[in-house]
Amino acid sequence: MLIHTETSLRDFQFWAGGADNANCLTYEQLDIIENILTDIYPEGIDETQLNDLMWFDEDIIAEWLGYTDFEELRNDSVPWN
Repeated sequence: MLIHTETSLRDFQFWAGGADNANCLTYEQLDIIENILTDIYPEGIDETQLNDLMWFDEDIIAEWLGYTDFEELRNDSVPWN
């Protein structure tokens, strides 16, 4: 059975490395990422794809937010969790 839900990135329950990286982001940064992902995936993205993107494509996420790489973002972050 397939169940689709709509949720904000602020409320999404990331896991493993996706959670570690998401915890480096502010709510405002999550909102920016959510807007970009809405444009890239107008039909939506599944939970595993989203978590994997946050985990393994961390430098792309950082670039979307104006950083050179995720390490730079991490050094500048104030975690929300």
